[in-house]
Amino acid sequence: MKKIKNLRKKIDRIDSNILRLLNERASVTLDVGKAKTKSAKPTFSPVRETEVYKKVSKANKGPMLDKTIQAVYREIMSGSLALQTTLKIAYLGPEATFTHIAALKKFGKSLDYLECDSITDVFTEVERGRANYGVVPIENSTEGAVNHTLDMFIDSDLKICSEGYLPIRHSLLSKSSKISSIKRVYSHQQVLAQCRKWLERNLPLAKLIPAKSTTEAAWLYTVRKGSAAIASELAAEKYGLKVVARSIEDSSHNITRFLIIGKHEAEQTKKDKTSIVFSMKDKAGALHDVLTPFKRVKINLTKIESRPSKKKAWKYYFYVDMEGHIKDKRIRRALSQLEKHCKFMKVLGSYPAA
Repeated sequence: MKKIKNLRKKIDRIDSNILRLLNERASVTLDVGKAKTKSAKPTFSPVRETEVYKKVSKANKGPMLDKTIQAVYREIMSGSLALQTTLKIAYLGPEATFTHIAALKKFGKSLDYLECDSITDVFTEVERGRANYGVVPIENSTEGAVNHTLDMFIDSDLKICSEGYLPIRHSLLSKSSKISSIKRVYSHQQVLAQCRKWLERNLPLAKLIPAKSTTEAAWLYTVRKGSAAIASELAAEKYGLKVVARSIEDSSHNITRFLIIGKHEAEQTKKDKTSIVFSMKDKAGALHDVLTPFKRVKINLTKIESRPSKKKAWKYYFYVDMEGHIKDKRIRRALSQLEKHCKFMKVLGSYPAA
């Protein structure tokens, strides 16, 4: 017992030093915030965020895992941002949805959050200045692109300034811990589809009922006897539910990509992405013509998605992600050549690749 007591005293001394250094770091970040205000630079810097994560991971010699260190620094940087200015983050709500979790993972718990009912509302809140940044889903590894988000970029002046990936882990939540008592399962329609095989094996007789969101399912319907919801474990914490089963998604590679949108472009790093949208001139070989400039200067295209224009039948917009920053000479040269073959072209943003 004496040895444990001495070790705990040692931990207390270390904690005192950590606290002193954290506040010393906070004082320096306040000076950084003042300097940014004078130079009119945005407070949130995706580039600096990426640099900090890389440096602390490289310097980490263990036994702490890199992901633990990064989680700690996420909250340190979140607290620093909160000291520098008041930042509000709009996200596709409600609380405890995966978009909310992605927002917390990106910005931490020290900032203010604004829950929005739709992707359109997220864009609107940022455009009108009621939020500084917005978090929206753009694609899922099993369900594909989020078309509503793609469509919003056509008329919006907002820029993509960062991105993030979130592994999607679905849990079966209920007031009861007995799976045998569950007769009805509520969740978003896509989530029910992502857990179809598990549900067929474990709850073959249960009625599957779509809800507006995973959080709505957990909040409204689990109060009914014999009911359960598929949602996040954060929803279980928020609504006082029991986790009946964890990770019930059919695919272990179920990942959603999220975009951070704002009014400022991100600075250049050594590993960036650029996103654009364009529509082609109506002629034979048009798609070949627009892709040739990228091949010529050896730019890797990481995503190509087409969407109906909604303005004219059989006319499409193409969304493209590529490796590199808009300040790269190769990117500028390729886009200059691309524009000659387009009726419409727009750069949606250059940002650090997650």
